Amino acid sequence: MSGGTIDVARAEALFVTDLQRSDSPSPADVQQAIGRALERHGGSHNCAALVAAEFGDHPETAVARMQWVLQLLGTTYPQRGVPRPRDSRSTSDIA
Repeated sequence: MSGGTIDVARAEALFVTDLQRSDSPSPADVQQAIGRALERHGGSHNCAALVAAEFGDHPETAVARMQWVLQLLGTTYPQRGVPRPRDSRSTSDIA
């Protein structure tokens, strides 16, 4: 996961699914659940609204769920050789 717009949309959609940690979902389960959530809720904007409502109503459980969602997405969509930005400072610039 790289943290881009698609990753955010996936996280929000997965958050509003019925999947639970105890389900031990496979990557295929995760991908299907995301697709179903986007269809069921009419797109990523509505998923985002539901996530916001859940954080407002139940912040203590929403945080734990989002942490699990992000971990699950990291294994479902691993980052593949995405170059990291270089530090603009070289070691000779550091005093």
